[in-house]
Amino acid sequence: MMEYQAFLSALKRDPLPHVFLLAGAERYFVDRARTAIFARLFPGGIGLQDGLQRLTGTADIEALLGYIETAPFFADKNVVLVTDAAFASEKKESDGAGKARANQKMDRLLAVLADMPAYSYVVFQTETKPDKRKKFCKTIEKAGLALDADPVRAWNIGGWLTAKLQAMGKELDRDAYDYFTGAVSMMREISLEYLDGEFDKLTLFSNAPRITKREMMTVFAGIPEVSSFALLDAISERKVEKALMLLRRQLADGTYFTILLALMTRHVRQLWQAVLLQKKGVRGRALAKPLGLNPFIAEKLGRAAMQFPEYALKDAMLALIDADYLLKTGQAGDELLEHAVITLCTAPRETA
Repeated sequence: MMEYQAFLSALKRDPLPHVFLLAGAERYFVDRARTAIFARLFPGGIGLQDGLQRLTGTADIEALLGYIETAPFFADKNVVLVTDAAFASEKKESDGAGKARANQKMDRLLAVLADMPAYSYVVFQTETKPDKRKKFCKTIEKAGLALDADPVRAWNIGGWLTAKLQAMGKELDRDAYDYFTGAVSMMREISLEYLDGEFDKLTLFSNAPRITKREMMTVFAGIPEVSSFALLDAISERKVEKALMLLRRQLADGTYFTILLALMTRHVRQLWQAVLLQKKGVRGRALAKPLGLNPFIAEKLGRAAMQFPEYALKDAMLALIDADYLLKTGQAGDELLEHAVITLCTAPRETA
């Protein structure tokens, strides 16, 4: 199965396969891959209305075979979109006779997918990740193209970023790249659809080929999680006055106590994890995967973590846990967050 960029590259080649599988939870990739397939099958959208048939994954295999094997009447090709493709799971029947019938149907479908009629195409779409060991996946990988649309995390967003910048005809300068990777690391969930729109906004600021940090900040600074990036950076650098100033500014600007509490707790937890991992010999960019961060950010976090004694991270975590409890009982105040910041920033530095 292919990642998104490899899938799009393969889609441009001739001859075009007749079978496709779009599998995974990242709808951004799935939707754009499906659009690209339809663009090749129906250039300019001509014939799409008459040539496209839709089935749900709960439909019987016989219904799908009927669409595949029936010659088109009002278009030059049949294209069947199977959404929620349950076929990919190859569900087993418990009853012996039922299992035999299901296997026969599946075998017939696989035989047809391996040798499709010249006028028919099938696009299977599913949010679940099919088992690559199953005959269904092996058949599609051999006869067609299969997309592995796993959700993007902060540590592996580089591929998407490169492709988006190429499509825009832009590049990021070093400071802008550092800011973007740091901002994305603050996001609890990454929506590529949202990031795609934010990058489109950047084209409004300048016609220059290089995007600056100032432009990035203008677009992204309004997101509460991202606007807190400078605060967490100051904590990592143990600059207590700057961190307290940024904390008070965030609160004065209306950032919710709960958001700041969650971000600070996550940051302290990551620093603590980095300390423990580095004690086991996991260092530098190797921290990226276990921490779920972009390699650049993970390396930076690792360097910062080495300056914190473990007891200070433990004390700050306990202070944040207390703040969470007191918030829920109506007793929390801003001073609890300030206490956690001071605990982190003023603890004696760790010595080698």
